[in-house]
Amino acid sequence: MVSGTTLCSLSAQLSIILAAAIGVGGLNDCLGQSPATMHSNHLINETSPYLLQHAHNPVNWYPWGDEAFAKAKAEDKPIFLSIGYSTCYWCHVMEVESFEDPEVAKVINEHFVAIKVDREERPDIDDQYMLVTQLLTNRGGWPNSVWLTPDGKPWMAGTYFPKQRFVLVLEQLHQFWVNRRDDVNRQAESIVSATRRAGNPEIKQVVDLTPQLIDQATETFLKQFDPQHGGFGGAPKFPPHGTLAFLMHRHRQSKDERLLEPITKTLDAMWLGGFHDHLGGGFHRYSTDAEWLLPHFEKMLYDNAQLMGLYAEAFDITKEARYREAVADIYQWLSREMTSKEFGFYSALDSGEVGKEGEAYVWSTDQLQKTLTAPDASLFAGVYQFTEAGNFRDEASGERVGKNIPHLLEPITVDSKRLANIRQQLLDERLTWPQPHRDDKVLTSWNGLMIESLAKSARLLDEPKYLDLARSAAEFLLRTMENGDGLYRSYRDGTAKQPAYFDDYVYLANGLYEVYLASGEQRYLNESLRLVGQMQERFEDKEHGGFFQTGPEHEALLVRSKFLGAGGNLPSTNGVAACLLLNLAKETGRDELRDSAIATLEAFAVAMDREAHTNEHLLIATDRWLQTQDKSAADQSDGVVTVREKPVTATASISKASVLAGDECELRIELTIDQGFHLYAKDQESQTEDVEFVKAVAFQVQSDKSVSVGTWAMPEPTRITDAVLGKELAIYKDRVRLSVPLSIATQAIAATVMLQVTIEFQACDDKACLQPQQIKLSVPLEIKSP
Repeated sequence: MVSGTTLCSLSAQLSIILAAAIGVGGLNDCLGQSPATMHSNHLINETSPYLLQHAHNPVNWYPWGDEAFAKAKAEDKPIFLSIGYSTCYWCHVMEVESFEDPEVAKVINEHFVAIKVDREERPDIDDQYMLVTQLLTNRGGWPNSVWLTPDGKPWMAGTYFPKQRFVLVLEQLHQFWVNRRDDVNRQAESIVSATRRAGNPEIKQVVDLTPQLIDQATETFLKQFDPQHGGFGGAPKFPPHGTLAFLMHRHRQSKDERLLEPITKTLDAMWLGGFHDHLGGGFHRYSTDAEWLLPHFEKMLYDNAQLMGLYAEAFDITKEARYREAVADIYQWLSREMTSKEFGFYSALDSGEVGKEGEAYVWSTDQLQKTLTAPDASLFAGVYQFTEAGNFRDEASGERVGKNIPHLLEPITVDSKRLANIRQQLLDERLTWPQPHRDDKVLTSWNGLMIESLAKSARLLDEPKYLDLARSAAEFLLRTMENGDGLYRSYRDGTAKQPAYFDDYVYLANGLYEVYLASGEQRYLNESLRLVGQMQERFEDKEHGGFFQTGPEHEALLVRSKFLGAGGNLPSTNGVAACLLLNLAKETGRDELRDSAIATLEAFAVAMDREAHTNEHLLIATDRWLQTQDKSAADQSDGVVTVREKPVTATASISKASVLAGDECELRIELTIDQGFHLYAKDQESQTEDVEFVKAVAFQVQSDKSVSVGTWAMPEPTRITDAVLGKELAIYKDRVRLSVPLSIATQAIAATVMLQVTIEFQACDDKACLQPQQIKLSVPLEIKSP
């Protein structure tokens, strides 16, 4: 991580001002209210609910596009870029405080060209400029506020700014733009360079895809588990979708009983706490405390999609009825509040108006008593932990406000039918209150996640209505989001727009595959394969493996990266892709799909080794691939073994299918070196390394006493002259082949002997050398009786 002071060449005065200004807000969230005036700006014709919320601001907002950048160049003004989303609370706070204020708008309009971006519609812009903010401030969040040159290069950034500080920052940045332009341009170039390095890090380390990666991740998650409250780590607690998915996968494979407690304790804590909406169904975005009591009240489609699948998996593992109930709870909320007449799924519900966050979800005891009979009110208050003083504390002030969040201390075991009727009465009353704003755009990616979980739940719980809804949503997307040559990302009010990103393709393709598994209908497998083909064509890195987040239809921004994306609590797109490719390869027998999955895993091996969190689906795919490798190795009968450690593939085989005591044969070893790489060889006469700091290729063969390993000669290397070192060096390129003579002892008995081959090397290209690597092969040699 590069700090703001490292990059910043502007004055200490400005650094102090920015440091003070960016100290509030961040991790949070937006809404829309009645405009102060009916002035309209350039956002008025957009379809995004977030952009439309700002369409009547006195700020002269533009959507991201050529018109805004042309204006900035023509008027020689910097750009003020504000990125958020419609259910973001602190975005709306900044709107009310600053963007609806005519005095603040005057400063912005005079000195800047203002651009608004919906991060959910444009994740490419959001990812890149959020990285900029993190590099400059060591933090991030929304609204994200970034100042750009007219050609889009960032030179300063922050998140939420209170009004007075914001005006001060705007005036100071204007002065620097006018009087310190050279410093601004140098700052912008430095930030762009740092962003490109962070977005496409140069990785020289090589990490093997081994079981140790999986074991390491498992132990990491077990250490992070909070045994008292559930979840992983401390407050705030976001639903740990990826971690739970990984632990469930590992439990299914290993039957390790240690993994059950983190799974069930966390699922139960979320289900019982105020993080769960006990009346309306579904789950909020995150818990502000460690106990899962006080939520941040947004409800996101992508969170509830992933939680539905996790609770369905948990039921399949444990057969506990409460997990089936949790799936039904999400389904009821989804079908009642989040499904369009066309069967697309809406994006989110916000947390409430400024100063009224959570108001639609909390109750006073007076409200409870006015809605219910006295006995029912008393029962509900006791079970759901209501008090006169209230258990709800305002998130901003921490003060009790006489309201209660319904939550449980333990699962309901008595009066369940009566309490269900009471909950319905309270929900009916609650729905008469002012309701939170709903972001009613339909996103292909998030819909794909929900389709996947609906179909999986239908399959695991044998519930046809879940499959019906999944199929209806899938048909809507295939009918509406297709543009003849690919997908659209967003849909609202009859308009589909914006070329789809990698997450749109992979989440939808995976959802269609799950519909195929649940329904058995070949059409959905065919559609999944078709989308995967388009995905590979548009996004795959054919040279280094993995998938970029943007394709040829998208504009070039600061960096084209595989390592950005999954902003928010979303599954790793490359991890989901690797899992899907392995599934489809198994389903169809197409080796090129498996090869694509393996290349993806190899591209992210270092990332998995460094950080298990956020890479859980990559780890799941790695574990699945390792298991298929173990099985294929066990099934071998021809004595051939192949192991790949990028950029080298090693193959070992025996010259005879089987041998008798006293026979002779050869162990044949071949290395295939990827194009552009080479290995260094030892000097043929001295057997010393030409370059002391680089490991030359070396072979070792071991066996038991029944097989004698003879001597062998290394093949002749290629000689090159290294201009930097000023000396001639011996290297291997393309292929290295050698034969090792083997003699079978005359007293050898019938058995399968495993020859252990170890190959050590260090691969280099014309720019750098990777870390030293090692390949181990176990080659079976069958000795038969005469």
